[in-house]
Amino acid sequence: MTNDAAGIKPGMLKAIHYESGELVQVELSGGKIERMTRLDEEAGNQPWIAPGLLDLQINGYRGMDFNTLPIASGMPQQFTRALWAEGVTSYMPTVITNSSEAIIEAVAAIAAACAADAYTDHAVAGIHLEGPFISPEDGPRGAHGKAFVRPPDWELFQRWQEAAQGRIKIITLSPEWPGSIEFIEKVTASGVIVSIGHTSATAEQIREAAAAGARMSTHLGNGAHLMLPRHPNYIWEQLAQDRLWACMIADGFHLPESVLKVILKVKGERAMLVSDAVQLAGMPAGEYAPHIGGKVVLTPEGRLHLADQPNLLAGSAQMLFRGVEQMMRLKLCTFAEAWNMASIRPRTFLNGKEMTFGAGAAADFVLLDRNGDSLRIRETYVQGVKVY
Repeated sequence: MTNDAAGIKPGMLKAIHYESGELVQVELSGGKIERMTRLDEEAGNQPWIAPGLLDLQINGYRGMDFNTLPIASGMPQQFTRALWAEGVTSYMPTVITNSSEAIIEAVAAIAAACAADAYTDHAVAGIHLEGPFISPEDGPRGAHGKAFVRPPDWELFQRWQEAAQGRIKIITLSPEWPGSIEFIEKVTASGVIVSIGHTSATAEQIREAAAAGARMSTHLGNGAHLMLPRHPNYIWEQLAQDRLWACMIADGFHLPESVLKVILKVKGERAMLVSDAVQLAGMPAGEYAPHIGGKVVLTPEGRLHLADQPNLLAGSAQMLFRGVEQMMRLKLCTFAEAWNMASIRPRTFLNGKEMTFGAGAAADFVLLDRNGDSLRIRETYVQGVKVY
């Protein structure tokens, strides 16, 4: 991979390891970390070094969107490069509920961009298909178009996967539909991860889905009815299922501190952060009219809500990096733990084996400055090349 971002490929650097807090010397070779050695000297003004972030669910950023068709030629490549400023070196472009033809067009465009550009191919960890096999009910359905919600269809999914050139790696669905369990078993056998989300399934259906192979909960605690039975309900049941990893949107608006704390305590090493950012993330505050949901308002604080119903969120406008800061700000975990929820844990989840940051790891990392609970990306490296 050549560097088209005017960066240089260093062979060695010094930084403070994000987990140990120790100054280390990092040697890079062949796109990997060849050696990481602890140094017995003062850190001085050295930056912190941490693995690049991996966002399992991102719809858009800075006006770019994977659900506004047609996807312009070169947009995914531009998207990949824009994320470097946010410390994101890997991501899963998320395609939501739409017509079958629109889904085919979106996933095909992403696959084509990966085939055309080495950086995008390296960055895209797979496509996250969020829908259309979700709940048709108001509340759980969220902003997904009701007209396109439908029951699971294995042959249809296979057509989408063919258009995606096999790049669909996660599908979010609700196991409330007849035939869901058989569908989950087939999808899982094909190597695709099934995630439960936008659901009004019963506790029993959640248990059956987990037993059939479902492994994740999509933005747990969001995409739900405003009122639920105290117990049982589909949030309690997903918390109780040890097989399910839980994704959280920690933007300061989607989940209150108490819910983040409970998910973190129950799921432990299986708790992960996602941004679920939409195209207005990274845009100036103001009123907008996106293609879904009518007029919305992005506040100076970063909260995105419906213009005519300020109490209803219209998506996330905060990037994954800010979720890490929020977890630290709330004192729910350490800097290293928060960073791992957005980097190492998603990699472990996707790879099915424990991932670490040290000798032998891919040289996809960031150098950053810390000031209390505030973080600033100084540099981003992809395969050992400074790209930001």
